[in-house]
Amino acid sequence: MLPWFARLQPGAVLVWTLLFLGGVVMVTPLVLMFSTSLKSAGQIYDLRFIPAEPTLNNYVRVLADGWFLRWFMNSMIVAVCVTVSNVFFDSLVGYTLAKFKFRGRYIIFIAILSTLMIPTEMLVIPWYLMSAQFGWLDTYWGIMFPGMMTAFGTFLMKQFFETVPDDFIEAARVDGMNEFMIWWKVAMPLVTPALSALAIFTFLGNWTAFFWPLIVTTSRDLYTLPVGLSSFAVEQSIQWEMIMTGAALATIPTLIVFLVLQRFIVRGVMLAGLKG
Repeated sequence: MLPWFARLQPGAVLVWTLLFLGGVVMVTPLVLMFSTSLKSAGQIYDLRFIPAEPTLNNYVRVLADGWFLRWFMNSMIVAVCVTVSNVFFDSLVGYTLAKFKFRGRYIIFIAILSTLMIPTEMLVIPWYLMSAQFGWLDTYWGIMFPGMMTAFGTFLMKQFFETVPDDFIEAARVDGMNEFMIWWKVAMPLVTPALSALAIFTFLGNWTAFFWPLIVTTSRDLYTLPVGLSSFAVEQSIQWEMIMTGAALATIPTLIVFLVLQRFIVRGVMLAGLKG
């Protein structure tokens, strides 16, 4: 009996080959980064993927630096708080727009969606002026407030809440539940895939955010991990093994999230495309 790859059509073989080559191209820099983080200074220009004498000394040195752990915790605080806020407010607004009939709701929905057409770079100046006026510069709130609620999340949740049968909502009202409890106990459990996708994308987006945290923070104590790593790279400009170690440590949480929640990420991408 022929192996499975021998039974593939020529077109399928070409597709699989291109996918494999594309995967190799994308994964190679990541593998090289982790490989370099395990090398000593004398092995940096040895391009072998498996170091001749691997060492964890670089990780010990980076973790011994109190700044790195501080930046790690800042990124974790920001990413978790913004994710929780998005899941709560985006789903609440999406439910309201999907299940309540009131004058002007389509105008409100279009106004929310229109913000997706504005480049982030154009919003930075208003955000900064607002932060300066209210004293939010160099604060956690200043870093978080632009992403506490998003138009994409509202759109995604509205599309999913529209698939929830109205009969369930009416039955809950007949039973005497208030609107908030109907949203929380009846509607929310029925859109778990959308909530999972929204939470994952929001967390990863805020974990890797660089542009806005760089602008709104000047205190080293409040740097998030991407901003801190950029300053770390300047300080360690000739120690590539240390720079790669810091980058590897920053990448590990995102890899864990992807590996653990891979099926939710894939399902979220598929559902977001179908609902869009």
